[in-house]
Amino acid sequence: MTRQRLLPTIYANALVAALSIFFVTTLSARAAQIGSQAPDFHGTDSNGKTQSLDQYHGKFVVLEWHNHDCPYTVKHYKSGNMQSLQKQWTAKGVVWLTVISSAPGQQGYVDAPQENAYLKKMDAKPTAAILDPKGAIGHLYDAKTTPNMYVIDPSGKLIYAGAIDDHATTDVSDIPSSKNYVSAALTEAMTGQAVQTPVSRPYGCSVKYWQ
Repeated sequence: MTRQRLLPTIYANALVAALSIFFVTTLSARAAQIGSQAPDFHGTDSNGKTQSLDQYHGKFVVLEWHNHDCPYTVKHYKSGNMQSLQKQWTAKGVVWLTVISSAPGQQGYVDAPQENAYLKKMDAKPTAAILDPKGAIGHLYDAKTTPNMYVIDPSGKLIYAGAIDDHATTDVSDIPSSKNYVSAALTEAMTGQAVQTPVSRPYGCSVKYWQ
């Protein structure tokens, strides 16, 4: 290839790389930060209702990224651990929103009837299950794994982001001895204490975003 023909290709590749860096940097800058106001969002749940963070201002909110085919998610649902947490905390007035950011054709993608059938089968009790097939909410919060957990306080500030607990395995037998970061954050915040572990490294399957 001649130098004259090679130069446009080099410039095009450089432009693509620059745009990619700009896109990632922009998303990172917009992503939720601990101690800052959690970004509002609007999404449609499995019952066709619009869900937003703003509508729950004044309440604690948990966001749970979900993929029913992910072995790490299966660990917490087949054991009943996630459902137990949902029931425990919603009974105390916490809003629990399950978010599914798997894109069509990707692992974990479901439509509304499929998600409602799953919730019934698993006896899951989130406040709502939000379908996010374009990944808008997932990217807004920089959700990386399933599960990936977030806790937002009544003033709208993000007070926890990361793993569900401190045992990054698919082994159900680890659950009883695990420290549950979500429960710890909610308990501490509700009693006026500072959250001792506001950030942890999330573990699980990568969120199957649209490519």
